[in-house]
Amino acid sequence: MVAVVGGASPTAIEVAVVALSCAVMQERSSVRELADVLRDELNRYPPGGKLPSSRTLVERHHVSPVTVSRALARLAAEGLVVTRPGAGAFRAAARPTAPPAGDTSWQEVTLSADAQAELVPRAVDASAVLVTLAAPAPGVVEFNGGYLHPSLQPEQAMGAALARAGRRPGAWGRPPVEGLPELREWFARSVGDRCTAAEVLVTAGGQSALTTAVRALAPPGAPVLVESPTYPGMLAIARAAGLRPVPVPVDSDGVRPELLAEAFRATGARVFICQPLFQNPTGAVLSPERRPQVLRIAREAGAFVVEDDFARRLVHEDAGPLPASLAADDPDGVVVHVSSLTKAASASLRVGMLAARGPVLERLRAIHVVDTFFVPRPLQEAALELVGSAAWSRHLRALAGALRSRRDTMAAALRRELPELAVPHLPAGGHHLWVRLPEGTDEPAVVSAALRAGVAVTPGRPYFSAEAPAARLRLSFAAVAGPAEIHEGVRRLRTACDEALGAVRA
Repeated sequence: MVAVVGGASPTAIEVAVVALSCAVMQERSSVRELADVLRDELNRYPPGGKLPSSRTLVERHHVSPVTVSRALARLAAEGLVVTRPGAGAFRAAARPTAPPAGDTSWQEVTLSADAQAELVPRAVDASAVLVTLAAPAPGVVEFNGGYLHPSLQPEQAMGAALARAGRRPGAWGRPPVEGLPELREWFARSVGDRCTAAEVLVTAGGQSALTTAVRALAPPGAPVLVESPTYPGMLAIARAAGLRPVPVPVDSDGVRPELLAEAFRATGARVFICQPLFQNPTGAVLSPERRPQVLRIAREAGAFVVEDDFARRLVHEDAGPLPASLAADDPDGVVVHVSSLTKAASASLRVGMLAARGPVLERLRAIHVVDTFFVPRPLQEAALELVGSAAWSRHLRALAGALRSRRDTMAAALRRELPELAVPHLPAGGHHLWVRLPEGTDEPAVVSAALRAGVAVTPGRPYFSAEAPAARLRLSFAAVAGPAEIHEGVRRLRTACDEALGAVRA
């Protein structure tokens, strides 16, 4: 059923999205249930014994041939079944007894000893990153997701692109280490007129591009300026490289130039990492007045600006014209530009880019090659097929409408159910809201209570490299099935806040 918000009737797109989501969830459930049944029945067969044919399983369990195929593939991945083309599926031989576990306690001493010699310890807390990657338990509403729900992904278009890519001549050959020329050209056009294909490197997603940029631009122990708050994955990258993240506050117009200049003077930093468009987590857009100031301040400090343009393809329907990238206004090579296709397509379409001008490009290229060699050619070919198809532009238009609808649905539900939570900014892009909890709220208690109530939310603390000024939550509206699930998630969050805030008052 499609929820009706504010008395408005659901659109055909919303009905189709919900129907597709239900079909996907039903298929996954059927595969899981059939795999469980077949796993329980394996003891009926000796090792090497043949299982019933796929046709028999289809008729016996009243499922589709695709469900049978996927269930058998799952058991094969678990090492319980062996499939032989043209012969069928057979019970696998018994696994050998695992050898006893060794003693790894020595590693604690070794790792701690290494840290003594490091200017900045490289031990990294990746929990905030893992939160957005881990699948929630069944029945939990996913307000902490970092990627699009399957119903919002262009699955058919991606499948068709991958099929076409696999048939391209040379598709399985070794690509140029910088990336396919045609894909580099496409990315260059998305950056702006100043960028050429020769200044682009194709990377394995945005996270990989950011890692390459940070490692290339700053030595271990150096300070690196970051927005505050900022994306926890960026803080994890910096700390893993042995860098010292230094926060520069952000307001509704983006990073504050006067504080950025002061941070450069105080630290001697040579890198500033920012998200000028729909900043994560605040949703702020760097104002037209501040854009040239940021470039001027960095240039005067002899510093690079790493522009993480992650949300340009997550624009909402009501956003209006978007500002150009910072790189488009930079003739002097101050900006190292990063973007990817992942956020707007699928977590598994890990194709991104780095763009830079001047001698720094060779350093970026060297780090990129050492770390990854190259992005697999079939994936690059599939990305090229996807973005070159009419389906891609249709997908982006539909996504813009769906994200706006979900944003409005979540904002309205929060105003109705949780008026004590402040939503200081309603973004026109991205996939989440950044909300402030009441003064004195125990943020971890709310997060824990929410999970007990059946809704997973992201705490605000990991988004700050220093002390957090207030308790906050980041609530994603893109990782859930649709409006009905948003309403249910907010209702459960109401229950969690009653529990957590009630305990504080008591």
